Amino acid sequence: MAPRLHPARKAPIPLKSRIRSVVGGVFRRPMIRAKDKFLRTARTSCRETQRQTLQRLLSINADSRFSREHSLAPNLTVVDFRKRIAVSDYEVFRPWVEQMQRGAHDALLGSSNRLLMFATTSGTTDRAKLIPITDHFVQDYRRSWQHWGIATHQSHPRMKLLRMVQIISSHDRSRTADGTSCGNISGLVTSMQKPIIRKLYTVPEQTTHIDDPDAKKYVTARFAFADAWVGMFVTANPGTLLQLMEFSNTNAAQLIRDIHDGTLTGAAISDAEADSLRPFLKNSPGRAAELEAVISACGELSPAHCWPHLECLAVWTGGSAGAYSQQLRQVFGNVAVRDHGLHASEGRMTIPFEDDTPSGVLDIESHFFEFIPVHEIDAADPVVLEAHELEVDAEYFILLTTSSGLYRYNIFDVVRCTGFCGTTPLLEFRHKGQHLSSIAGEKISESQVVESVGAACRQTGVSLKQFTLTPKWAEPPGYTLFLQTSHLRTAESRDRDIFASAVDAALCQQNCEYSEKRATKRLAMIRCEVVSAESWSWFARNRIRTSGGSPEQYKHPCLLPDPQFDDLFVTSSRATAATQ
Repeated sequence: MAPRLHPARKAPIPLKSRIRSVVGGVFRRPMIRAKDKFLRTARTSCRETQRQTLQRLLSINADSRFSREHSLAPNLTVVDFRKRIAVSDYEVFRPWVEQMQRGAHDALLGSSNRLLMFATTSGTTDRAKLIPITDHFVQDYRRSWQHWGIATHQSHPRMKLLRMVQIISSHDRSRTADGTSCGNISGLVTSMQKPIIRKLYTVPEQTTHIDDPDAKKYVTARFAFADAWVGMFVTANPGTLLQLMEFSNTNAAQLIRDIHDGTLTGAAISDAEADSLRPFLKNSPGRAAELEAVISACGELSPAHCWPHLECLAVWTGGSAGAYSQQLRQVFGNVAVRDHGLHASEGRMTIPFEDDTPSGVLDIESHFFEFIPVHEIDAADPVVLEAHELEVDAEYFILLTTSSGLYRYNIFDVVRCTGFCGTTPLLEFRHKGQHLSSIAGEKISESQVVESVGAACRQTGVSLKQFTLTPKWAEPPGYTLFLQTSHLRTAESRDRDIFASAVDAALCQQNCEYSEKRATKRLAMIRCEVVSAESWSWFARNRIRTSGGSPEQYKHPCLLPDPQFDDLFVTSSRATAATQ
């Protein structure tokens, strides 16, 4: 075990940090009151609050052409609202959004609901979509994040003396025909923050505008490692943090030189990008020496020793993101993890108020929510429930009505009700609705795959970096688990077979239909194939390029129900890697 080094703990807390903490108390007090009010409302009046929220949302866009065409008046009851418009997907709204891209913002938006940008979806299950982001939407979005943020700070009081490393993308990655920005809403909100709030962030906001992924990664690492007083990392995808640490150790010598000299020579960025970052650079020989001491003692830039004050990692932990939990512990140690909650370009859905759980309180003040039980989704007239009608341990598709002009929008996310905060459900993300695979009627879900692989890792001691389960047509058909690991030698089939058997047994416990199909030999046992890191990198770059999303949005699929995966991914990626 590496020795425990705490070079930054020897220094007293900087005076400016203590001053900032005192001044920040003025801003925190009203946010604490707002968060406490939200929780009181959640405990006592979910149904009433949701119906008030529906009335507010209908009122905001009542004079839009879409609302007038569908008679979506502010005084509608829930029953009447459902009669006016059916459960919808993006294709219902696409023609209206396309009109907005050409300047006709009244297609979906009311006259008092100003369009600020379009959020580009990550394209997890389809090509990227553009979601209108408006004044009212941003107000709801910021309020919800403030509830999350102030609760996190209350759980970790030292955070008021520390800073954050936030990894996000720009809100202005492209423009529509009428000149409206397209990108990530988190980038927009960051650009709108007050200067005193920006001082809480270690990485300058200008970093979001760097296009090259490796250059952006280097600049992020350069500022992050220069700051010994990092208390929290904030980014949606936990894989982003793991990649940052691997990249940083590969480039450790150059990073330390730049930190020592106050330069950015290791980043391949434009002159304009360099000019925007220059005011934030300073030479730090003392910090460089601390980092060199960490490498000397630990053999690498160990997060626990580089940032001894680190309190929390703010990342997704539900669904396929749960596959990274073991790696996060290995790399970052026993640091608390606070899930972001379920959120997407279309809206924020849940707010976790505790560490180490993906479960969060439904954000009943921002959007109007409806739920379809998973077993009802293919019915001609499915049961649709309001939030207060959910049952514990049941799974649902979640529908959103938002201030951006989306009504009864099926985002194709499956959630599980884990309990209630008074009258309001607690929900955790399970998987995308499309991430189901069925060769012989087994209907395997991505969440079942993640849990089964995790159980096999614990049983066998194998550590994985990435994995994807895909169907394989044969006689009988079955599944192949493609994985990246240093524990299973590609030449030793016995090691792979033992691990595959453990995954297969765990999946039988997770899914009774899969167990029955295995017992009757209608499905073959899972087989494993080890894939190189270069092939996975190719796969990720290709999916990001074809989806139109950003690297920070990328969600690695742990289940890909595509029988052609072997040809489309393995063969092509190996050929690509061979030419590099």
